[in-house]
Amino acid sequence: TNTGARPGADVVQLYLHDPVASVVRPVNRLIGYARVELGAGESARVEFAVHADLAAFTGRAGDRIIEPGALELRLGHSSAAFAASLGLRLTGAVRTVDHTRVLV
Repeated sequence: TNTGARPGADVVQLYLHDPVASVVRPVNRLIGYARVELGAGESARVEFAVHADLAAFTGRAGDRIIEPGALELRLGHSSAAFAASLGLRLTGAVRTVDHTRVLV
């Protein structure tokens, strides 16, 4: 929501946090963003589609893998200021991915 008296724009950023990966990972990894332009007093809803392949990382053996377990999606204007977060859980076996993985 633009609470100001003039039109404005902002960038909503979506970050992935993996608190229990088998290797050290970045605390927050940017996986999506959307620029939103709003008139004075206007509101907008921003939606992101998040494929499990976006949780892939390089495992101990050097392969790109996706592990089951807890993840957290974080929304905000920057990696230092989150407005909301959503916990989720990936299920299934560890899966190896290659260059055909989904990146959007």
